[in-house]
Amino acid sequence: MTINNERVAVYVDGFNLYFGMKESGWRRYYWLNVESLATNLLRPNQNLVKVKYFTSRVFSKNKDQSKQKRQNKYLEALETLPNTELYFGHYLIKDVKCPSCSFIFQKPEEKMTDVNIASEMIIDSYLNKFDTAMLISGDSDLVRPIQIIKSLSDTNRIVVAFPPRRFSSDLKNNATAYFVIGRANLSRSQFPENIVDKKGYTISRPSEWI
Repeated sequence: MTINNERVAVYVDGFNLYFGMKESGWRRYYWLNVESLATNLLRPNQNLVKVKYFTSRVFSKNKDQSKQKRQNKYLEALETLPNTELYFGHYLIKDVKCPSCSFIFQKPEEKMTDVNIASEMIIDSYLNKFDTAMLISGDSDLVRPIQIIKSLSDTNRIVVAFPPRRFSSDLKNNATAYFVIGRANLSRSQFPENIVDKKGYTISRPSEWI
């Protein structure tokens, strides 16, 4: 019998994963159980110790709150997972000038996600919380924390799991190993259509994601 003895902590860049699926046209997989996905990505000798999911709440200036409602529903679903923690960044409103007409408009820009991921990975490495860290992201800004973790320990492994349509040569070259998350693993890592939370409320998949 195989003994699960390699501790794996998984760090999920929520928007990076979401936009990878969006660009692939895989809306049907948005109702993703990240804990199931993490488990499905493990090897037989590995044991999942924690999933940390990083995102920011959707920003909307207009009266259409549908995106926020869908995201809130998804976050509520993630909160039912026993071994998953959520970490939030925020949006900063930035003035942007149109290069062709010089019109200035406001654009929301996500902040803190990469800092939060880097901080949690480095802290967990220092506290010996994992043997392998699996980073689900294609954001090259996360190269530096990988380098720091490798300098802190000769034994810790950093595996990068690239979301679909997300790839970074810098991440690949600094990681211990890497692979691309395929459609099959996303498909078999979905929440059920309806979830009941601890208070007895039912959380249903948004109809737009079916």
